[in-house]
Amino acid sequence: MASLKDTLKTMTGWLKDIFDFGIAIILLFVVIEILFPGTTGIIDNIGSLVGGFAQEGVVGLIALLLFFLIYKS
Repeated sequence: MASLKDTLKTMTGWLKDIFDFGIAIILLFVVIEILFPGTTGIIDNIGSLVGGFAQEGVVGLIALLLFFLIYKS
């Protein structure tokens, strides 16, 4: 029987793979949007997401930096 540490390590690996796949899909949609404007709308969605963080001022900036730190680790 696997230990809890091994199970969590496996789950973390799966979640990281899923997250990396999602980032790759988002980047693919950005490239498609650049090549064929208006097809996916992903740039508008990213813009509204970043705009939502910007409306919150310093709190939004801190939240955005935390997301980047979590992604990097």
